[in-house]
Amino acid sequence: MPSRFGQFHIVAFYNNKDGKEHVAIVRGDVPNAEDVPVRVHSECLTGDVIGSLRYDCRDQLESALRMIGKMEKGILLYMRQEDRGIGLINKISAYGLQEHGYDTVEANIALGFRDDERDYSVAAHMLENLKVRSIRLITNNPKKIEDLTRHGMCVTGRIPHIMQPNQFNRFYLETKASKSGHMIDFRGKSRLIEQADPPVVKGMGKEQLESIKQLYEE
Repeated sequence: MPSRFGQFHIVAFYNNKDGKEHVAIVRGDVPNAEDVPVRVHSECLTGDVIGSLRYDCRDQLESALRMIGKMEKGILLYMRQEDRGIGLINKISAYGLQEHGYDTVEANIALGFRDDERDYSVAAHMLENLKVRSIRLITNNPKKIEDLTRHGMCVTGRIPHIMQPNQFNRFYLETKASKSGHMIDFRGKSRLIEQADPPVVKGMGKEQLESIKQLYEE
């Protein structure tokens, strides 16, 4: 399928677990491939279709497609689990609560849901059906890595996926970082898990070491 982001193949899936139709947008030959870049994107009608600035959904979707479209191979899974799995009607209700000062997590809990109701067992099964051996996940969410791993997918690495915040979604992104554990640095510096320790180079003075230590503790 030709698109503004590159040439892709579309693979549609139906399953008897959640009764929903999901899609794999595939670039290149992925059967038996290792370390395949993969983005697992959850449906967000208000962002993906209307372009709502409240979240970063559309930015993440288009950025991932643009990234994968330039690669030899890669996959974007478009999962029909609207707004962290709570559904469209509940999402609109959550919008109303957010207008009264609730953050995303508080709104979900007030409606009787957990912070995140998404399940990635179907996503893992889709990748298994595509015969992918291992993936590098395009994400800032460590829980997504843990869930896919728990369901049998070999995740060999993470590709950070940081979007520039705007005046409408900055609070939402800060909530993702502070309450949902997303690896987002609002100074514009993304770090991998293995980069959590401050770098130490032979010959550094005490003052330099202390400055770097303070930077990583902020």
